[in-house]
Amino acid sequence: MNWQEEYQKWVANDKLDSTLRKQLTNMETNEKELEDSFYRNMEFGTAGMRGVLGAGTNRMNIYTIRKASLGLAQFVAENGEEAKKRGIVIAYDPRHMSREFAFESAAVLGHHGVKSYVFDALRPTPELSFAVRHLNAFGGIVITASHNPPEYNGYKIYGEDGGQMPPTGASAVIEYINAVEDIFSVEVANQEVLIENGLLEVISEKVDRPYLEKLKEVIVNKALVQERGEDLKIVFTPLHGTGGILGVPALESVGFTNIVKVDEQFVNDPDFGTVKSPNPENREAFLLAIEYGKKFGGDILVGTDPDADRLGVAVRNADGEYEVLSGNQIGAIILHYLLKQKKAQNELPANAAVLKSIVTSNLGTEIAKHYGAEMIEVLTGFKFIAEQIKHFEETGKHTFEFGYEESNGYMVKPFTRDKDAIQAVLAIAEVALVSKVEGGSLLEDLEQIYADFGYYKEDLVSLTLSGKDGSRRIKEITSSFREQLPTSMGGFPVERAEDYLRSETTWIATGKTEAIHLPTADVIKCYFEDGSWFCLRPSGTEPKIKFYFSIRGENKEESTAKLEKVKADLMQHIEA
Repeated sequence: MNWQEEYQKWVANDKLDSTLRKQLTNMETNEKELEDSFYRNMEFGTAGMRGVLGAGTNRMNIYTIRKASLGLAQFVAENGEEAKKRGIVIAYDPRHMSREFAFESAAVLGHHGVKSYVFDALRPTPELSFAVRHLNAFGGIVITASHNPPEYNGYKIYGEDGGQMPPTGASAVIEYINAVEDIFSVEVANQEVLIENGLLEVISEKVDRPYLEKLKEVIVNKALVQERGEDLKIVFTPLHGTGGILGVPALESVGFTNIVKVDEQFVNDPDFGTVKSPNPENREAFLLAIEYGKKFGGDILVGTDPDADRLGVAVRNADGEYEVLSGNQIGAIILHYLLKQKKAQNELPANAAVLKSIVTSNLGTEIAKHYGAEMIEVLTGFKFIAEQIKHFEETGKHTFEFGYEESNGYMVKPFTRDKDAIQAVLAIAEVALVSKVEGGSLLEDLEQIYADFGYYKEDLVSLTLSGKDGSRRIKEITSSFREQLPTSMGGFPVERAEDYLRSETTWIATGKTEAIHLPTADVIKCYFEDGSWFCLRPSGTEPKIKFYFSIRGENKEESTAKLEKVKADLMQHIEA
């Protein structure tokens, strides 16, 4: 598309939103910014859309939101009157324009006769997933950009099972969206009229109460938590987001009453003013919580990202300092506890299965194997975990026990079909309490897991390459790697490479290939002989290419040294 022509269309529109017009005026001398704002349509992928707020076809604004919602409305209508009556549930986070985008979406859906349930205030993404199931809705929308910087927002769609819409449904929605020729012609209905006609219902307690009730099912040892829950001091931060709404009530309802709230971060702030990035994977996001931990003697610190689908955890060590656990470590600790408890109580079914993404550490695979559960790998994105759970339910082939991703996403019980930080905070609190009662800690639990299953060291390097040039460079990196697979990295021979775009595994020494039976994705994963691996994956939601590492050794020193060699060599390889 010609960006200058698109820009002129926006300038010439006398009904253009006044805020967006002001932004256009401020940009008129900045050709690079104008080009980036108009050189393409905001990309709606299978994970929805996410981008910078502002004026333009390649920005998040009321017009791109209306366009996406029209596509969804047409998809719902295609599925008949019953689908329109069942409707769409809409939730939103504290970001700039989130509430406005939520009601704008409802106004488009309502104009096309599709009912909407919109939460009265911000709510966690996993509660939206639960609400779709609980209200028997046809689908859902979440307005969020997760833990992206404040200038971002996003739009995610959910299917009737409460999971993010799988590729088939998403592709149909995308076709409808792409068919919208005039972004300014999308019609919206009046909010009051929709409420009067029963096409818009504002909800709160109707979903909050049953969701909180279901969350109690996450706790394995209910009696112990009720009796001793107050012995564990938990410092909680929602990082200015939705986790504060239900996180504390959920903990208190099962017996964890000794909670210190990081007050400054319980304020809904679209600019996330107390942190550089509201990402609980990073130590920086915990700095204020660490101050609280030291002041009040917190045993564990827990943090949820703005839409409360990811959980970060920090644990006090023997020196009184706090160590932030990685997503892989949190997942391994929860998984080990759940399987160990179920095995001990003779409650682990013979067809037990655990689900993880292909970029998540193999430590979980070893734990699952030890307890007799099958580890099934899926592509990155919790929608693929949700898809497998649905398959389990339809076939009876497996019983779901736990699902997780290295990016701090966890699901213990399938009453939601997306990663759920509220479930995860209950699970990690229970493990921490049991450890404390037995005279240990989560860090000691982790060391024992390493001693039993091998010392795994993981890392993630993200290379941000913004704009048109960045997008081209990311494609160049993956293409050149794909065309010439490495025979070694860091001085260690590469045994095989899995190319998920070509759906094949290539054995480096022989050139022999095997089929990969997963949907296609732009991912290349290279294995060493001991099961260690590294992986390249362009992000589906950000202008980034990510490099994942999972290295196994006999001890911490060995795995750390090997990781550094592999990482340095790969980065040199990429920059060459």
